[in-house]
Amino acid sequence: MSDSEGDDVPQLSSHTLAALREFYAEQKQHPDPGGADKYSVGVIEENWQLSQFWYSQETTLRLAEEAIVAAGEGGSVACVSTPSVYQKLRALRGERVSVRVFEYDRRFAVYGEDFIFYDYNRPLDFPGSVAAQSFDVVIADPPYLSEDCLRKTAETVKYLTRGKVLLCTGAIMEEAAARLLGVKPCRFVPTHSRALANEFRCYANYESGLDCSV
Repeated sequence: MSDSEGDDVPQLSSHTLAALREFYAEQKQHPDPGGADKYSVGVIEENWQLSQFWYSQETTLRLAEEAIVAAGEGGSVACVSTPSVYQKLRALRGERVSVRVFEYDRRFAVYGEDFIFYDYNRPLDFPGSVAAQSFDVVIADPPYLSEDCLRKTAETVKYLTRGKVLLCTGAIMEEAAARLLGVKPCRFVPTHSRALANEFRCYANYESGLDCSV
């Protein structure tokens, strides 16, 4: 190829290159929901700006297994701000348990009708398809360690559940959790894939397989 022919090769402008980089970065944040890894925990990466910290594999498994047993065959589970538990539930049981993920992060909309947009600041703002007391078990993890966040999340949980509640939050929230949701600490201690400064605990309002002191 001559130099004159090389001059005819189109060059991308810096603006176009920046747009392409942004596009590819966006694609990485919105994984294809198909394939064998569809429900793998971590296929959608944590966003620390949204206070997202995924549970460890052991914890997602324990919580998912507990939710399955508590809901019963053909039961229903609501995962409120706990998308990694939702993913593990789907990976374990497929369609045999009805599961919905209530989540602020719209990247989880890749899960179709299972995804319900949720903002804890609007605790009862749901589509008409979400009826009161429509879930056998609700598992929740408020995104922030504050009583205001827990109180609003508790309002959501009490609306959704038919009775059973699993709550994961900081140990410092134990008194508020008992007052707002009637839960007590379990002996099982949840862990995260990345070490957190705050001590976490799991709570329940029923006799669970997580060895509660109810």
